[in-house]
Amino acid sequence: MKNNRWFEFAKQDLKMAELGFEGGVYNQACFHCQQAAEKFLKGYLLVKNHEIPKIHFLDELINLCIPIDKDFENLRENCSKLDDYYIPTRCPDALPGMLPEGLPAKKDALEAIAYAKEVMQFVEKILEEQG
Repeated sequence: MKNNRWFEFAKQDLKMAELGFEGGVYNQACFHCQQAAEKFLKGYLLVKNHEIPKIHFLDELINLCIPIDKDFENLRENCSKLDDYYIPTRCPDALPGMLPEGLPAKKDALEAIAYAKEVMQFVEKILEEQG
């Protein structure tokens, strides 16, 4: 995979997510998974010579990636779940957007880590295929 700072930072966020998970800080694990996915998508856009948009929601970033490769649509559902963690996991009074069930639990963090890794592997594979 072509290396750029977005990918480096994305991998650091993924590592923080795993450390948060190991430490039982599941809301932070989920937040860092969202951040990792965001940075992998922005890194992809950079490799494809697109400006990095000043947006943070994965759904919007996927919309920018789809014209380059329609297979990004396959990430939408899981990225949408990661977007649910963007604001509510950072601020205890984050309304609107607070998760109705409260802070993410262990199973949520485990799922979020899997989704972030899915984005990483997808971007790595697609860049390898596209040369």
